[in-house]
Amino acid sequence: MTEAVLSESGEVATPAKARALSADEFQRIFVARNHGVVSAEDQERIGAAKVLVAGCGSIGGSAVEPLVRLGFRRLVLADPGSYELTNLNRQNATVDDLGRNKAAVAAERARAINPHVEVEVVEEGVAEHTVDRLLDGVQVVIDGVDVTMPSGLRAKGLLHERVRERRLPLMTGWDMSATQYVRVYDYRTDRPIFDGAVTRRQLDEMPMWGLLARLIPATKVPRDLIALIRRGLGEKDFTFPQLVQAADLFGLIAATLTARLVTGRPVPSSAGVDVHALTMPLSHRLRDRLRQPLEVAALLAAVQRNRFRR
Repeated sequence: MTEAVLSESGEVATPAKARALSADEFQRIFVARNHGVVSAEDQERIGAAKVLVAGCGSIGGSAVEPLVRLGFRRLVLADPGSYELTNLNRQNATVDDLGRNKAAVAAERARAINPHVEVEVVEEGVAEHTVDRLLDGVQVVIDGVDVTMPSGLRAKGLLHERVRERRLPLMTGWDMSATQYVRVYDYRTDRPIFDGAVTRRQLDEMPMWGLLARLIPATKVPRDLIALIRRGLGEKDFTFPQLVQAADLFGLIAATLTARLVTGRPVPSSAGVDVHALTMPLSHRLRDRLRQPLEVAALLAAVQRNRFRR
């Protein structure tokens, strides 16, 4: 690195100077503050790994920047959707991004952080004609496919089937109020999709509430959301409230899990954080814990009553 690229303090301090660096020199300086926590060998593995982020909205989109800042340099980003104003309360976009494809915006942000990052953008999202290309050479899959529409459920099922065939690890998340629940499906071992909780056929035939009851343990649903869900079971236009706390948490958890996976470290089958609970006084937290089982039981009974509704 030439002396002209450095400021008097020895730092690269302007965009022009940063972009003048070679890819390797940029990466060396870029990840310097990771040292001590991330070994040089692990940083090499992270930089070489290829990661698919399928769905770049609430949860998938939140994972892109942490991945890049950890030193991941090879990403595949797929999403057929574009930004709407209701997305901006939690997704990494601005008013200027409205109407633009989510994967394309995420790619721009990744390159703005590290201009040498290799990003493939697939605006068709996960589909029969794209899924094999999306998974080519990938080591870890982050599943952020939206499940609010039947087409999203079909895409999620297809993704899990093909990931299972290729024996890859996959993680997905559920943002519920200020709670993030992340589930890891390690298809490197022989196991059914969704660990047998849901089949492809059930994704097409079961009502939404029945599917969610199978995929998300009721004990992981935060208490501040349970009563709202019970009221919304019979409402056709009911939508889950989604907050920035939960979305951002997925990005941090997913990036950390991905780094552990590509460096050969074990990961749990699930991880979760409830920001509201963490920021409550202890007495309030204990009260919520005591009331949770009763409210969960009432929620499960309500789901059962509504099991035939789509």
